[in-house]
Amino acid sequence: MPLYSIERVDGDGFLALWEITETLDELIGLSIIPDDEMENILRYSSRQRQIEQLAVRLLLNKCFTKKQYLGYEENNRPYLKNYPGDISISHTNRFVGIVVHGNKYVGIDIEGRSRNFFPVENRVITDYEQSYLSDRYRDDQLCVIWCAKEAIYKAMHEQKVEFNRQMEIKRFIPRREGRLEARFIDNQYEDQNLKLFYRMLNDDYAMAWVLRD
Repeated sequence: MPLYSIERVDGDGFLALWEITETLDELIGLSIIPDDEMENILRYSSRQRQIEQLAVRLLLNKCFTKKQYLGYEENNRPYLKNYPGDISISHTNRFVGIVVHGNKYVGIDIEGRSRNFFPVENRVITDYEQSYLSDRYRDDQLCVIWCAKEAIYKAMHEQKVEFNRQMEIKRFIPRREGRLEARFIDNQYEDQNLKLFYRMLNDDYAMAWVLRD
């Protein structure tokens, strides 16, 4: 059963990862969920989507002793129906990750390190970030910045955010894991300084997550 990792974050939260190695039928066999919830999952037309949803349910069962019911708002933002806190979800074809916290907003993102970020670079990277990208670390820097900004976007709970104007990641050199400092430029309220964490998963993926008050 490939529970990749599960850990406490900030006392009242969990960060959990599932590495997908099972078939759909194998995941169904591992899942202990009500029939109506299973029917909803199997209504997805994409088999990969079904697999991802089952992996999320398995992670929730690992994090909580009490059954948690996952729902989605109209904008596709996830929430837990019987949990007062926040949840964020990210998935690739290899990993599914969740971060939950009882009294903080959360965000998580996982991306492949081999992804070509050139097509989206102009709408994601600020001039300041462009200034510290190096030939040696550029691909990993772009991947971590993308993950970090996606995580921040999820944690801010805002509909429209300009990645290359409202979010800025302070200079860093990518390691196997580390911390990031970021600034979110709010159009209506005070700017927010944020601290994030990132981690390389095996040799192929990067993950970043954030908790904010």
